[in-house]
Amino acid sequence: MAPVDYQGLLHEVMDQALRGQARGRVADYIPALAEADPEAFGMAIATVDGEVYGAGDCDQPFSIQSVSKLFTLALALAEGDDGLWRGVGREPSGNPFNSLVQLETEQGIPRNPFINAGALVVTDRLLELTGDAAGAVRDFLRAESGRAGVDTDDAVAASEARHGHRNAALAHFIASYGNLRNPVDSVLVHYYAHCAIAASCRDLAMAGLFLARHGIRMDGSRLLTRSEAKRINAVLLTCGTYDAAGEFAFRVGLPGKSGVGGGVLAVLPGRGSVCVWSPGLDAAGNSVLGVAALDALTTATGWSVF
Repeated sequence: MAPVDYQGLLHEVMDQALRGQARGRVADYIPALAEADPEAFGMAIATVDGEVYGAGDCDQPFSIQSVSKLFTLALALAEGDDGLWRGVGREPSGNPFNSLVQLETEQGIPRNPFINAGALVVTDRLLELTGDAAGAVRDFLRAESGRAGVDTDDAVAASEARHGHRNAALAHFIASYGNLRNPVDSVLVHYYAHCAIAASCRDLAMAGLFLARHGIRMDGSRLLTRSEAKRINAVLLTCGTYDAAGEFAFRVGLPGKSGVGGGVLAVLPGRGSVCVWSPGLDAAGNSVLGVAALDALTTATGWSVF
């Protein structure tokens, strides 16, 4: 089998994504995110052999937002919270990521860990297990990426907190059903802090490798069992891109998690992980160019789970 020209492949798929493609709209409901450069576009692939390739703005840190939610889930499971799934489901929501509509009819149990309500429950459990949920995510990203500068952008976290009325409503509603174990204010502080972590495509591609390696970290230690890694990948595929997960599976065919900062991290099981960043979003909150680039990648290579 001929070796893959990863560098050439990245340039090819990014060029293809740019052809005649509208860039979408930068998130502005969190004012600090509205300052992102709408022209930014970067992509990186990390292989299971430890090689990393990047193109465009691949080394520019950006606000990872909901991409952080896959790490909170993995770390909570790694800490041994076998009861986590009693407090959060594994089904697509069919509603916007910050919707409150299902919580009352479903007794405060969010549909999945990647919508805001579900991520609040997971953050609560990780906070209980570690005493520092946001710090646990930050430290994991630092260790896996090898970059000690990965950290929370305090200005973004503060902006989210000032405008986080809906997240506060979600948290209080969940707490009213007894599905939070820590004070609401503490859960929100850690939730905003891990969502506001700034990392680059290269950082996130490396940090996502544990899912491509079936639970094995960069240092060779096991974070998750093979079964746990498989299950996270399954929920990423069905729920990782808000209420457009079906469209993402149709076009891209990989487990992936998006964030309203414009990042998308996707897993190539057994091969590697890929992160793409472009701040312009579609109506569902997913990066327009990011999804287009991943679509082009799997179309060109056949690297789909299907």
